[in-house]
Amino acid sequence: MRLFKTLKGIVVERDNDYYMIPDNWDSFINDDNLFTKVTEFLSLQTPKDSSVISELLPPIGSQQEIWACGVTYLRSKIGRQEESKIAGGADFYGKVYDAVRPECFFKSNPHRVAGHNSYVRIRKDSTWDVPEPELTMVVSASGKIVGYTIGNDMSSRSIEGENPLYLPQAKTYDGCAAIGPCVYISDSPFNKNNKISLQIIRNKLIVFEDSIAINQMRRSLDELVKYVFLECSFPHGCLIMTGTGIVPPAGFTLQSGDVINITIDSIGKLTNTVS
Repeated sequence: MRLFKTLKGIVVERDNDYYMIPDNWDSFINDDNLFTKVTEFLSLQTPKDSSVISELLPPIGSQQEIWACGVTYLRSKIGRQEESKIAGGADFYGKVYDAVRPECFFKSNPHRVAGHNSYVRIRKDSTWDVPEPELTMVVSASGKIVGYTIGNDMSSRSIEGENPLYLPQAKTYDGCAAIGPCVYISDSPFNKNNKISLQIIRNKLIVFEDSIAINQMRRSLDELVKYVFLECSFPHGCLIMTGTGIVPPAGFTLQSGDVINITIDSIGKLTNTVS
C-alpha cells in the first residue's frame, strides 16, 4: 500500500483503489502498527478513484527531521575519495566505509524539503552539484521502520570535497532535499532486490541515467536506524536517508532547469526540477 499526503488529507492506494483517511498526517504516520491500522481502516471503507490524489505534499510530519547516512555503497565511497583527494580527505571515506560506526548526519527539517513535482536547489557558492537518489526510511518514535519513500539528498561535491568538515554546508540549505511521492507500507521487509534508478533531463534530453539494486548497500537498514537513534530521541518519528549508490561522473554538474527523476521499485517516481 502507498500513503499520499495531500492538501485534502491522507490518501491510501491499494491495488489501484483509493481511500481517504480523515486524520492528521503527523499523528497518523508515527505509529508502530501503521500497516495494521491502515488495513483495518480500509476494510470498512468504500474505494474512490484516483482523482482524490491532488496537490501532493512532501510526506514528512511538521515536527519530523530528516537524517542521512553516507558511504553505504562502494560507488559512493569511491566518489567521495575522488572528490576529496586533493584536499587530503580521501582516507576518511575509505575508513568509514569499513568502520563499525556508519556516517550519520542531520540533513533537513521540514521547511527545507521539497515534494514531488516541486523544486530543489543548488547552492550559489557551489560549483559542482549532484542529486543523490536514496531509499528513505520512515521511522516511528520507538525506532521501528514503518514505511519507505524516495529521497533526493542534494549535495555540493565541490564544498564537501574541499574539506570534510564542510559537510553540513554541502548538505543542509534551503531546498536541499526532496522526498515523495508517497510512503510505501507493507507487512514484510522491503525487497532488497528492488532497484533505484536516476535520470537527469536537460533541455528535453537525457544527460545522465543509471541504476543500482538496494542489495548493494553494505549496511543493513536496522543498523542505520540503530546509530541515528543511539543518542537522539525523535518523539514525532523521523526519516532516514540510506545513502546513494549512484554517483554521476566528475565532469557532470547540475544546472538550473534540469529535471531529476528518481524511481524505486514498489514506491514509484519522484520528480523535481532544479530552480
